[in-house]
Amino acid sequence: MPGSPASCRPQRHRLVLLAALLAPLLPAAAQDWPSRPITVVLPFPAGGGTDVVVRALQPALQKALGQPLVIDNRAGAGGTIGSGAVAKAAPDGYTVGVATTSTHAVSTAVYKRLAYDPLKDFAYAGLIGSSPYVLVAHPSLKASDLKSFLAAVNAQPEGASFASVGAGTVSHLLGEKFKTALRVAPVHVPYRGAAPAYTDLIGGQVQFLFDNPVGLAAYIRSGQMSAIASTAPNALLAGVPTFAQAGMAGFDQSLWYGFAFPKGTPAAIVERFNRALNTVLTDRALAAELAAKGVNATPGTPQAMQQAVSRETPFWGAIARAAGVTPE
Repeated sequence: MPGSPASCRPQRHRLVLLAALLAPLLPAAAQDWPSRPITVVLPFPAGGGTDVVVRALQPALQKALGQPLVIDNRAGAGGTIGSGAVAKAAPDGYTVGVATTSTHAVSTAVYKRLAYDPLKDFAYAGLIGSSPYVLVAHPSLKASDLKSFLAAVNAQPEGASFASVGAGTVSHLLGEKFKTALRVAPVHVPYRGAAPAYTDLIGGQVQFLFDNPVGLAAYIRSGQMSAIASTAPNALLAGVPTFAQAGMAGFDQSLWYGFAFPKGTPAAIVERFNRALNTVLTDRALAAELAAKGVNATPGTPQAMQQAVSRETPFWGAIARAAGVTPE
């Protein structure tokens, strides 16, 4: 009889058989990934610290994944333009973004109309490492330590100015926070990334800058910039005291770097990328290369990176509010 349990049984059997046959095919895209080049959206210009770190990883990581990594430097708005592009990309595993403390923990505090939600719009794939911040000055200030630097800046007759690698970055917030240690109020000059900021600092258009040693070390060694103090000890900055050692508390923050896929990227792809990344980061030669650039390799899980974003978003928000940085 049509519709009876007996007549429906063969149809159910056919459906079960069809599902069993299709099941291995459903995750095929994830199983075959990667089958073509992967675009790495790097939200800062070429030549800056983040760019240097990622390009150091590039050869080993693409070897571990078996496909080329094509770096797309998409700079602007403190790294938020490139990060927004990643959030809107197809979640197929072929677009991954470079995420930093600035783009994914600080951004919500300083951008009113952010094109993405760092806590909801990404599938975090793992940290690369962390790096301290260094206060560098133009040699014309003739500052050899923190005390003489403070005196030199306070003595500027027409006021000083400080550069940042972008409005709303940690580089910017540390500069704003540093104002509290000065009798004057230096003018903030934001740049579209580290390279143009370095150029103007070397040229004397701005007097000081906070950034990471990975991009600054060569200029410090050549004497084009003077290293005043660092937020944490670093092998690349032998002889440069920390702020704590120089007598100033509250400047101990570091920048982390990591990778983030668009939300909805299959977990199998994220895990595969994470395994390749950790394999690369645990290689002694590469870890030593990163250390030589001022970065401490930090292999770990996607969950650990998600926790870093969740933990540091309110932390940097509080610093932005205390420094009076308003959303743009």
